[in-house]
Amino acid sequence: MIVIYIILSVIVVLLLLALILPNNYHINKTIIVNGNPEKCFEFVADLNHYHQWNPWAKMEPTAEHQILGTPKTIGHQYSWDGKKIGTGGLTITSVSEPNTIELELAFLKPFKSTAIDNWTFESLPNNQTKITWINYGALNFPVARLMGPMI
Repeated sequence: MIVIYIILSVIVVLLLLALILPNNYHINKTIIVNGNPEKCFEFVADLNHYHQWNPWAKMEPTAEHQILGTPKTIGHQYSWDGKKIGTGGLTITSVSEPNTIELELAFLKPFKSTAIDNWTFESLPNNQTKITWINYGALNFPVARLMGPMI
């Protein structure tokens, strides 16, 4: 009987914790690379290049993937289905070549969720580019909120 009370107490504590944790997240990363903004933009806005640089794609190179639409245009899509990386897709929703691109990121498995990826490419001296990646989205109650601090 005590075990049941302990389990119920842990569940209640986790639910209360999920209630007070943030319901969204925001990640902002910046890097400076050698190369002009046009070339950098190409590697993000043409989803045919996705496998060459994206760490999630490299995590499971045997995952199925499909690319649809015209590169560097609204509606261009990349979808994946794998055992490790789950099922989901990216769709370009806004483009301003060679400075910005916005994509909708949708996860279908193991958990349904959506997020926004926003990329900016800023020209610097000496043929360098400052790339800023911003990813943000909702954290659904309760599991995603509990996992949010790990993001």
